[in-house]
Amino acid sequence: MFRLLTGLLLLTGILTTGAQASATAQENRDPVAVAVAEYDLGDTAFRDPQTGTVSEVRAVVHYPRHLTGRAPLIVMAHGSWWACDRMDAATWPCPSGSRPFPSHRGYDYLGAALAARGFVVASISVDGINQTSFDYGDRARLVNEHLRLWQRLAAGRGGPLADRLVDRAGHPVAPRFAGHVDMTRVGTLGHSRGGKGVMWQASDKHRGEWPAGVRVRAVLALAPVKFDDPEGDNSDTLVTRLPFAVVTSGCDGAVREAGQEYLDDVTGRNRATDYSVSLHDANHNFFNTTWTPPFLFGEDDSTCPDRQVTPDRQQGALTAYATAFFGSQLQDDRRGLAVLTGVQPLPGGPSTTRVVPAVR
Repeated sequence: MFRLLTGLLLLTGILTTGAQASATAQENRDPVAVAVAEYDLGDTAFRDPQTGTVSEVRAVVHYPRHLTGRAPLIVMAHGSWWACDRMDAATWPCPSGSRPFPSHRGYDYLGAALAARGFVVASISVDGINQTSFDYGDRARLVNEHLRLWQRLAAGRGGPLADRLVDRAGHPVAPRFAGHVDMTRVGTLGHSRGGKGVMWQASDKHRGEWPAGVRVRAVLALAPVKFDDPEGDNSDTLVTRLPFAVVTSGCDGAVREAGQEYLDDVTGRNRATDYSVSLHDANHNFFNTTWTPPFLFGEDDSTCPDRQVTPDRQQGALTAYATAFFGSQLQDDRRGLAVLTGVQPLPGGPSTTRVVPAVR
């Protein structure tokens, strides 16, 4: 399925036309100081208009401490895990004596690294869906709800985030973002079931559901689930009009490397170049620090424990790849192409890259 690409023969035309002129040559080439904020509108803040599923609207935000110009936004969504910090919890909101599980905080390392390169990064909580729904459209529409809130904030029109986006001391920070977030340069990242969720949200079929004024230009599916329902109909997750990347793991005990099929689906019909990498010795859970031992309920799902990489090395490989992908697609940073094509090896162990060139 995979093919290792060496050399730079495929670089012509790889960069998406979505990178805007507002991304200057110097944008985010050097690490910057990072700040952290969060917003929490409550456990029942969003009711899905199609299914009625009730979800929280909650996120942690990493961003450049000194915002200048207009920074791209990346929204990250975790996958299926315990919704509450008690295994016997069976309702949403969590029952008395239990609190929502902080899966969305498991990518803080990645959010901080991306923010240091000039991105605003919101990692959203998806516990309510995990507890009550198996509908991937629910995951996609929750991403859209967060994008809708960010669109209002970025445009200076306030909205629910105006007084609910706060720093660690509880002080509102929303005014820092007005006019400084470019909602036409949006990236998404989803892990596991969240991976299929962001592919659904970005698909040709569902892109008409994006909030007005929002343009998604890059999607990264991290160890994503992949199956079609009904079988043989991949239209809900078929993305041919914008670039996406897939990260899979050779020792993934949850979904293995099924996510590579997303590239198979678009080969010969994609209008943007797509990428993937297989991390040979990585597992499924170590990408999220809250799913990793010794964190509560943490599990090592590796199918090859004799050679698996450490959590730090696995997270480092993801950070290098995600930074390269989003930098190349949202900031016109050509340095990332060497990573995406395999010319520059990833840290953390052996890997195989794959590129599906755009059909011109």
